[in-house]
Amino acid sequence: MRLHRQAADALAAEEAERGKRVVLAVDEGHLLDAEQLEELRLLTGSNMDSRSFTCLLVGQPTLRRRIKLGSFAALDQRIGLRYAMPGMDAAETGAYVAHHLKLAGRADTLFSDDALALIHQVSRGLPRAVNNLAVQSLVSAFADNKSIVDESSARAAVTEVTAE
Repeated sequence: MRLHRQAADALAAEEAERGKRVVLAVDEGHLLDAEQLEELRLLTGSNMDSRSFTCLLVGQPTLRRRIKLGSFAALDQRIGLRYAMPGMDAAETGAYVAHHLKLAGRADTLFSDDALALIHQVSRGLPRAVNNLAVQSLVSAFADNKSIVDESSARAAVTEVTAE
């Protein structure tokens, strides 16, 4: 029995037993290979349409581009709702960093405005990229014995994070 058939049976049994809508969440979907995407397509096949089954396929922007390829047309046609998270604007990026600093116990200013502007520009406001650049900026400032992350610390972080 193929994996998709076993999974479909397990999902149907769960729904029947609990009487609730079943949600399957697949995170890091951009890491799925072609065979796994095909299994997912089979799992969401026509025999599942009558069941209360929802699949959330979450991943990086490369996932959207891959699914648009002709070889995944059948899976692409089964997607009922698409959402691409836009990047934060500059003010949101600053508030995002300030919020995380507050969670870490810092209420004072730790990043200069020009450092935050550079972090926002390079990250395009994407939270994971903001996190990576902010952490690396903190490391750079610490290495230079600075009490505040300035633009030069952020530039060093950009160089470090974007280096191949």
